[in-house]
Parts: sequence; C-alpha cells; structure tokens
Amino acid sequence: MAAVLDTIDATRCPLCGEQNRCAMEVARETGEPQAPCWCMAADFRNAPLAAVPQETRGKACICARCAAGTPVES
Repeated sequence: MAAVLDTIDATRCPLCGEQNRCAMEVARETGEPQAPCWCMAADFRNAPLAAVPQETRGKACICARCAAGTPVES
C-alpha cells in the first residue's frame, strides 16, 4: 500500500487526471498563503464521489468539473 500512496499526485483529480487547482494543496506545498480554494463555495451534490478510488480518498481532491458532475468529453 505504501507504494501506491507514494505515487498519488495530490495536484491531480483522481477521477479524470486533470489539475484540481486545490489552493490548500498549493499552500501546503509552497508554505505560501492562498486565497480560499474554489471548493469552499462549490456544490458537490452531483459529484460522483463514490467513484473516487479508495487509495486516493483524503489524499487528492477532485477537480471543479468532476465536482459539478460534468462528464469527461471524449
């Protein structure tokens, strides 16, 4: 399990792989204060949270598109 945790990129959405633009992660990584993250005002009612892989739960944020439940364009 440790090997899996070492490969998680906290800056990428675990559902689609796009950048999640998490201000809290940027603040943690850089030590620089950030404006409030987009997720603080987001509506997660349509987010497919059950689809987030177990190994990334609590370790990588989903992106705004996935939070809105907008499907990935093919």
